[in-house]
Amino acid sequence: MSTPFSEDAFLSAIAAADLAPVKHLSLPDGKIVRYRVEGDKAGSRNGWAVLNRSPILNGAFGSWRTGEQHTWKADSKETMTPGERAELHRKIQAPEQARAAEEARVRADAAARAVKLWSGAKPATNDHPYLRAKGVYAFGLRSLRDQLMIPARDVDGKLHTLQFIGPDGTKRFMTGGRIAGCYYAIGRPDDALLLAEGYATAATLHQVTGRAVAVCFNCGNLAAVAKALRGKFPRLRLLICADNDATTPGNPGLAAARAAAQAVGGRVAVPVFAGVSHE
Repeated sequence: MSTPFSEDAFLSAIAAADLAPVKHLSLPDGKIVRYRVEGDKAGSRNGWAVLNRSPILNGAFGSWRTGEQHTWKADSKETMTPGERAELHRKIQAPEQARAAEEARVRADAAARAVKLWSGAKPATNDHPYLRAKGVYAFGLRSLRDQLMIPARDVDGKLHTLQFIGPDGTKRFMTGGRIAGCYYAIGRPDDALLLAEGYATAATLHQVTGRAVAVCFNCGNLAAVAKALRGKFPRLRLLICADNDATTPGNPGLAAARAAAQAVGGRVAVPVFAGVSHE
């Protein structure tokens, strides 16, 4: 039987991976638990963990927001029989199956909520404070009270989640919704398709060039969307329009754009600011 001390070691491993829970985590034997990770928004439950107490303490944990997952096993000097070792191996593998099943359920629930909200929302107008501040139009957007709604769909057109943008530019996504590989399309592609991170950048590009643009929502999603679109449009020219995060160490916007372009044989466009290097 495990001791509180040994369970503390599991919780310490979770904290060491920067996935510590906001509140104390109760861990029933062998059952996956969802929780809010420190630093995540209030009401979210992106963290998950499962702890098995036999034949020795072992478990797994991760985040549905980032997609990361980790396995853990307690240090033990006890000698196990071949049967116990087989059981341990099975239990170490089992959390992945439980995590996948729970993630699928969470994603399906979020998609259903997104469809309901989107279906009942009114078309957004160009006089929304955020759109006016950015000087862009509401290309097919809808609104819920004072929030703009941007749908995130996969290449087959299935709606998975929604991004909400407030009058002050505050952005948030529905809890539990799938983002990876999902995007919002502005316009119809002809011989080329542009990819950008945020809606305002994408709308500006569409207004200036007349080209179709895919809103990828963040730099971490550029490569996933680029690969999905390359599969859908194998002959289309893809141009990744980078956010030039020149004042941020490592310039993550440009680095992500270059990685996405390399993955799909695309090209990169980088905004140039006076007196600022894009390297």
